[in-house]
Amino acid sequence: MSDHETNRAYPPRPPYEPPVANPTPEPASGTTPGAHARRARRPVGLLAAVAIVAAAVGGGTATLAAGTFGNGAAPAATSSVLGTNASASDSGTGVADVVRAVTPSVVEIGASSRSGSATGSGVVISEKGEILTNNHVVSGATGIEVTFSDGDTARAEIVGTEPDLDMALIRVEGAGDLAPVGLGDSDAVRVGDRVVAFGSPQGLSGTVTSGIVSAKDREVTVDRTGEDDRPRNDRSWPFEFDGDRYNGDLGSETTTYRALQTDASLNPGNSGGPLVDMNGRVIGVNSAIHSNASTAAEAGSVGLGFAVPVNDVKEILDDLRAGG
Repeated sequence: MSDHETNRAYPPRPPYEPPVANPTPEPASGTTPGAHARRARRPVGLLAAVAIVAAAVGGGTATLAAGTFGNGAAPAATSSVLGTNASASDSGTGVADVVRAVTPSVVEIGASSRSGSATGSGVVISEKGEILTNNHVVSGATGIEVTFSDGDTARAEIVGTEPDLDMALIRVEGAGDLAPVGLGDSDAVRVGDRVVAFGSPQGLSGTVTSGIVSAKDREVTVDRTGEDDRPRNDRSWPFEFDGDRYNGDLGSETTTYRALQTDASLNPGNSGGPLVDMNGRVIGVNSAIHSNASTAAEAGSVGLGFAVPVNDVKEILDDLRAGG
């Protein structure tokens, strides 16, 4: 705001105030008219400074409120947009809030068998110990160990699998009060929406990456049976996308599903981990990564990852729970 606009906005001198001959204030206990007149001209710059400070303080308050996850303390105007992609993006603190809310529900999965072992990820979906992961992470496993975000470990067993969607449900033995995460709506997700991926790439537990939904309904073809029916990590999990094959031969039996594509960095070990929206809800399960590497040992993220849409998972969840 210019000085001219500020002067014009300042209240005019009261009509009853007499003109002052000597503007010097007298050192008396009261305030003379002259002193009042001199102060009337000084707040022009002061008001501008106060306005700037107020805007800064107000902006900081809005950021903190938008960054608070459902604590009920935000003003009505701010709380009306809490939990939306727009508010999280504008505040710049949305990813940190999602991470804080979801991390206790993410686990690392170690699966072993006589033929080999694999490391993947999973997400807790019920207090009684149900965990979603990819079928290829636990297929053929004779032993499964789950590591929680606080470092505690527990044994788990396979409840049900669906190779056609590369999904599996496992359950922690003797689970107590676990922290489940809610399942969102993958149909409502838009291309360009911000997402956060969780997992244990290269065995690095608690790794978080973020990006956007790059596309929907991408056809991904994977091996339905699994090589030697043993656990497989992303380095040896072959899949086909857009006519090209990655990580080796698919085998004789394949299945195709429509996946969410994301540019959130996914690496070997992310399989089975959740892809989460900015409301802190699971919208997909990370399942495959595209790499330009010539060998599996060189595999790494190039910004093309795929996740099984959570709405497809919800359609088979009862079958998984029944041991399907």
